[in-house]
Amino acid sequence: MGHPVDRRAVLLGVGGLLIGAAGCSETSKTQAGPSPSTSSPPALPSAPSPSASASSALPATTVWRPNRDDVEPGVKLRAVQVVEAIGAWGAGQGGVAAARKRVAALGAAGALVDQAGALLPAADEAALQVVDAQYGGILADSASVLVVCRQWTPGHAGGTTVDVRLSRAQPRWRVTALHPARPGGAAKSLPGAARQVLADSRIVLPPAAGADIRSGNVHASVLRALLDLAGTYRMYVSVVRSGHPLDVFGTSRPSDHPLGRAFDVWQINGHAVVDPGTSRRLVESFMRDAAAAGSYNVGGPVQLSGGSGNQFFSDNTHHDHVHAGFTA
Repeated sequence: MGHPVDRRAVLLGVGGLLIGAAGCSETSKTQAGPSPSTSSPPALPSAPSPSASASSALPATTVWRPNRDDVEPGVKLRAVQVVEAIGAWGAGQGGVAAARKRVAALGAAGALVDQAGALLPAADEAALQVVDAQYGGILADSASVLVVCRQWTPGHAGGTTVDVRLSRAQPRWRVTALHPARPGGAAKSLPGAARQVLADSRIVLPPAAGADIRSGNVHASVLRALLDLAGTYRMYVSVVRSGHPLDVFGTSRPSDHPLGRAFDVWQINGHAVVDPGTSRRLVESFMRDAAAAGSYNVGGPVQLSGGSGNQFFSDNTHHDHVHAGFTA
């Protein structure tokens, strides 16, 4: 849901209390919320050529910002600012000390760099493109923003997803912790459904989500549902297993994501879920088809009727993506 504009020229307010909303969940209570708005992101730069020189190997990137109609846009903005400051630097500016200076220049705690993990690889320079920033949960005074990134260093293309935790403060929300994705190593062998998901061009996976599939730790029900939905839609997945809070945000209930039993989609057929210009019929159709594909717990920006029990839900957290959870 990014925008190719100079974010530093935009000042977004963060005042006002939120209607509390749990994170990607098992079942969440329906709540009304403001209608977010974001246009589709710019095309992602292609991976650098390993044979290119360091000065030309890194692609041009764009800064990311939320739309002003998003739920508390200043929260996402602050999370992305810190991730961009840590994960991108010019030639000769690599290393922990330089990253701490960049973060401190934002008025954030330089010690956050110590939690950066894969976001701060050992390299002379790096480029980073934020693909999407979605809520892992947002409450009145705390939030989780899942910042989905692609990252390039000379001769290498990769990326991660960072669960950025924030607390309400003045004059802006304060970043309190970073939890980069830890998808684990690739499995020696994968089931056919996993290989099909990885090969399907209609299922667009960011780096951490792709690594989740390759790890072999994603349940077959998730893989089958992704393949079923890909027969009708082109999906941009944001999160599968890693890079998501372990518990439903604001609760002690385990989330389905770390168990390999859920996925989130932020863009359908080229249209961002959060964008009010995106057809509600398209989003509703996708949500119902996710339920038909086996999800017991489908959350999104609209509250749907029908389903089995509390199969459908909507809250502030899910105004920017569709969540599909599975029992096994």
